[in-house]
Amino acid sequence: MRLIAPVAAAFTAGVVIGPVVAAWAQDGSRAETYRLLNLFGDVFERVRAEYVEPVNDRDVIENAINGMLQGLDPHSSYMNLRSFRDMQVQTRGEFGGLGIEVSQEAGYVKVISPIDETPAARAGVKPGDLITHINSTTTQGLTLQEAVDQMRGERGSSIRLTIRREGSAAPIELSLTRDVIRPQVVRARLEGSDVAYVRLTSFNEQTEVGLRRALSNLRTQARDGLKGIVLDLRNNPGGLLDQAIQVSDDFLDQGEIVSTRARRPEDAQRWNARTGDIAQGLPIVVLVNAGSASASEIVAGALQDHRRAIVMGVKSFGKGSVQTVMPLPGNGAIRLTTARYYTPSGRSIQATGIEPDIEVLAQREDAQQTRERDREADLRRALRNDNGGTAPAQGVNARPPAPLPPLVLPAGAAERVQRLPAEGAAAFDPTKPETDHQLQQALGLLRTIAANPPQRRASR
Repeated sequence: MRLIAPVAAAFTAGVVIGPVVAAWAQDGSRAETYRLLNLFGDVFERVRAEYVEPVNDRDVIENAINGMLQGLDPHSSYMNLRSFRDMQVQTRGEFGGLGIEVSQEAGYVKVISPIDETPAARAGVKPGDLITHINSTTTQGLTLQEAVDQMRGERGSSIRLTIRREGSAAPIELSLTRDVIRPQVVRARLEGSDVAYVRLTSFNEQTEVGLRRALSNLRTQARDGLKGIVLDLRNNPGGLLDQAIQVSDDFLDQGEIVSTRARRPEDAQRWNARTGDIAQGLPIVVLVNAGSASASEIVAGALQDHRRAIVMGVKSFGKGSVQTVMPLPGNGAIRLTTARYYTPSGRSIQATGIEPDIEVLAQREDAQQTRERDREADLRRALRNDNGGTAPAQGVNARPPAPLPPLVLPAGAAERVQRLPAEGAAAFDPTKPETDHQLQQALGLLRTIAANPPQRRASR
């Protein structure tokens, strides 16, 4: 009894005092937050009152918000109304405009290229043209973004351009009617009449539809049938998560595509493939490089983990985080990192990237360089990769990464792939596929596989 009484008293005290201590701690934390917010207010007032030039309150506050978000990681940020609208245009994949790719030169807007079958192409706009006036107002003094904003507009609305063209003594006046412009995110062609080459430049709302249309057209053009597909994701910076999932699903019959883990376990998600392979089992080579990021890495990782495709090239960028765009009514939006994504085997590629199954360098000089270009791991405040076990696995995909099934290829096929271009090989020219060493090695591998089909590939 002498022992039980003190223990009971201590237990009772703990029950009573525990919540009180927690409340004190919570109040202390809240008080500290209020003190820090007061600090922000003090600095804001000092800037307004004493900065060498008058400042705009909105600009100062938006810069402060952006600084707060960018201080978290390289991909979180604040978008004002104009930036938010531009982001929506990019992800939608269509906008009202003229259909010209432009840059800036000598203070004027210079045409890089008109897009086929657009108002600009039909009006005769040519590469190299200088746009000196928009609706009789000079373009000198405008930023490139301001000029682009003026050329965009509602479908059916009119615009006048004044153009200076080399070889023409007088300015050229053009009147154009804006139309819906859809930038080409899928480029496709037949290579040697038997291999489909499909390049995805980004993942917007038009990507998956464009991929299906391109493969259907190429299949029709290949009179003797296709032997394989090259899916080129080099220098594709990513884009919409749902498009990456749909593109992966197009080539998979079953199994997981990707999963995400967020701060709270209950927010974890997983996406699985549905029956139906638009490639009908044809062998696939996915080309990646250090510019392949985010959604590109989701596709490459899913097809690699299921051994549905052979990944070739060099290690990808390594962006394995998911950003959620959260609109702020009347004030743009914030882009906030809310989760990490994982390939079907449970790999996080954050700050590590997708390692190719077969490494092939684009040019010989790359072999002497320690790195081809900056990657995610080189960015300040990049999120760590949590496959190392420093953080507990949570959510629906709470498991260590599984080893990949072995790569099944015809005997000697991998050895015949040349890692480096031959000595004295022609420099890469984007208009000449024969100078693209990585592409040529992919084509050779696909034709070898077609001539010597391996056993059925493993499926996860």
